[in-house]
Amino acid sequence: MYRKFLLAVPAILFTGVIFFTGCSSPYTPAPQILPAHIKRVAIRPVINNTSQYGLEEKMTLAITDEFVRDGRLAVVNSESEADGIVVTEINRYILQPLTYDSNMVTEQYKLWVLLNVYFIDRVNNVTLWSEANLEGVQIFYDATRPGGRSEEEVRETLWSNFARDITKRTVEGFGSVSGASDKKIPK
Repeated sequence: MYRKFLLAVPAILFTGVIFFTGCSSPYTPAPQILPAHIKRVAIRPVINNTSQYGLEEKMTLAITDEFVRDGRLAVVNSESEADGIVVTEINRYILQPLTYDSNMVTEQYKLWVLLNVYFIDRVNNVTLWSEANLEGVQIFYDATRPGGRSEEEVRETLWSNFARDITKRTVEGFGSVSGASDKKIPK
């Protein structure tokens, strides 16, 4: 019996070593870092493909403010001075009523916005990354209810979230945004 135990010890130790080394080093993909020559970025005015008026100006301002606040890339006004260009298109803007009170007055809404975002390396004239259908969703109560917000306030929250995601993806790595999109890096 003692002999069987001595024969089993190396197998148990080997299995334990394999198990613990496998658990201690999880897979982490290599970061996709912005090329070193990109130091200045231009934000192209947002294209509004919806029937909702005036979305593009506030979205452009939010993206520009976030890049300035981040400070890792200089923001320039002219694309000819920039090393990289952020291009954004608003493709969907849907405000949907969710709940109603007893008088059929809307109490709660869902605001759903989809963007297409591209980052162009102007020096090499290639698209470094693109993200189709970057999704933003906010569910909120009408401003007339306690704790409710106006559509404009909710839009500002969405623009801020989108701007933060676009900046993070540009500066920290091409795979750092989460959404309902098919993320890709062109070959």
